[in-house]
Amino acid sequence: MKIETLAVHAGQRVDPATGAVSAPIHLSTTFERDVEGTYSRGFMYTRNNNPNRQALEEGISVLEGGASAAAFASGTGATGAIFQALAPGDHVLAHVDAYYGTSRLLREIFLRWGLQADFIDMSDLAAVKKALGPKTKLAWMETPSNPLLKIVDLAEISKIVHDARSISAPTLFFTPPQNILAAIATFWAELWLQKATAIFSSAFATFNMKAARSPRRSIVG
Repeated sequence: MKIETLAVHAGQRVDPATGAVSAPIHLSTTFERDVEGTYSRGFMYTRNNNPNRQALEEGISVLEGGASAAAFASGTGATGAIFQALAPGDHVLAHVDAYYGTSRLLREIFLRWGLQADFIDMSDLAAVKKALGPKTKLAWMETPSNPLLKIVDLAEISKIVHDARSISAPTLFFTPPQNILAAIATFWAELWLQKATAIFSSAFATFNMKAARSPRRSIVG
């Protein structure tokens, strides 16, 4: 299916109550329980899930060729959620030219929380191989990097990280979300993060379950 067709249909459903072809804006904070107390329609509280956010996430997942997607209010919110999926003692390999907010988040919050982190030039493949260790759980890449616009070979680094049984997480600031990230799904990247604040006023973490061959290697199941 062409990207133009996907862009129209991804995440969209006809409203069964009215026949509307465009999703209405759902402003409700809470949703009705069934008689027995369950939520068979899948929505309980808007902070947990919301029909509009669900449609957005489904659309982004389809457009980018991922298995699922999670939308956040900011890139830093998405970044923090990924780091919080790790455990104290886990090691993170991060780009030396990572976005300042990401570097600060790691150094000032998650190092005190118990994560370990090394910042290296990920355009140097030999340095990446040398820095990987038995406790490395996540390789945080950015290309082009912010602010120096360094280019990282996502395919090669993802393969190196995958062979070390760690998770690779490419992050993209400047690429528009028009199926460009779908190419990453053909690499060994388990997840990727599109910081689309300037485009969508939010950020997306898309998960490639095809690359995550075991539950241990998948941040989000």
